[in-house]
Amino acid sequence: MEGIELKISNPQKHFSQISVNNIKTEEEKKKLAQASKQFESLLTSLMLKSMTQTTEGLFGDNSYGGDSFESIFHLELANKISEGNGLGLANMIYKNLTGEDLPTEFRFSDLRIRPSRQINYSDQTNDIGAIRPSSESLNRLSRYENIIEEAAERYGLNKNLIKSVILAESAAREDAISSANAKGLMQIIDSTAEYLGIRNVWNPKENIFGGSKYLAELLERFNGDLRLALAGYNAGPANVEKYNGIPPFDETKSYVKRVIGYLNHFESNL
Repeated sequence: MEGIELKISNPQKHFSQISVNNIKTEEEKKKLAQASKQFESLLTSLMLKSMTQTTEGLFGDNSYGGDSFESIFHLELANKISEGNGLGLANMIYKNLTGEDLPTEFRFSDLRIRPSRQINYSDQTNDIGAIRPSSESLNRLSRYENIIEEAAERYGLNKNLIKSVILAESAAREDAISSANAKGLMQIIDSTAEYLGIRNVWNPKENIFGGSKYLAELLERFNGDLRLALAGYNAGPANVEKYNGIPPFDETKSYVKRVIGYLNHFESNL
């Protein structure tokens, strides 16, 4: 791809003449969604390459193996940028060809985040008793069973962990909002929603997928330590790292115990 120059001042005009065609089946839409995300990632990589050409590359003009390392770096960074909303090109292509927005599961395209499949939660939670949620909250939670299962599969999480976080965060109320302006079922603040690529934080599927993605990232960040991941979800990962453990905040300590208590309830009823 040497010598490729990108001059894109208005990327939308390149897709404005594409009209809705006969892509109707779910299988066709799935293939189109995947192709759109791959195209966006490739284009992002080319843009990064073009941006670094004038500075002799990231590793210098005469570095040993620099070209290979730089290509890998561009592709990896492009993949990260294309997660969530990315540049918006994937959604633009998909919408022009189907008349619909790119499905949530393809907007959250980080399939590498699968840290907790091998985690044995019982080893980390056996010192905390089970907490039974209220019947009302369980009834509300049951409405989102299918979404929770999808999110658990995508991010490699125990579905009961997602349920437990939802109960601790919002008692399964999709319209919940906190004094800190955290919103929805998994109580996501605006800055985190933007980072996660959530367009409508009040949409249950987007909220659950986004919160699950964040939880999976925290489990990976803290090497599968459930308590630290939960503390990071509540108080922020920077505070966990600052205090080298669960921060000394009463709210956070209570939150971790409550989530684990709910988790033990669900696990004991399997």
